[in-house]
Amino acid sequence: MPRLKSEIWVAAFLRRCQVEGKYGAVIHKGAAEAGAIYIYVNHLDGSYHLLAPPPGPAHDEQGAHRFVLEFENPCDWQQVSAVVARRRKSDPDLWAIEIEDRTGFAGLQPEII
Repeated sequence: MPRLKSEIWVAAFLRRCQVEGKYGAVIHKGAAEAGAIYIYVNHLDGSYHLLAPPPGPAHDEQGAHRFVLEFENPCDWQQVSAVVARRRKSDPDLWAIEIEDRTGFAGLQPEII
């Protein structure tokens, strides 16, 4: 099954969030074709979750993006941004986007490893 380019997936995801009343923004623009995607979920209370690409395949059998929780419990901004900053040193093509969602993961179903 063909996979969407990262740029198209990010644009569609941000649009879907906007329609649902959730604010989202690109923090760092990555490679249009296949940059890894990291999502900061801002719970608007000072806590964040970080959704990251999983080890192994980044897509499931249907071609949908897979994500894992980088931290099981919510963290502060410094912790999640430090992880992405380290990853950007080895992968400058990654995407970082932030979504404001008080109660969930912006409609995504992250895996816990």
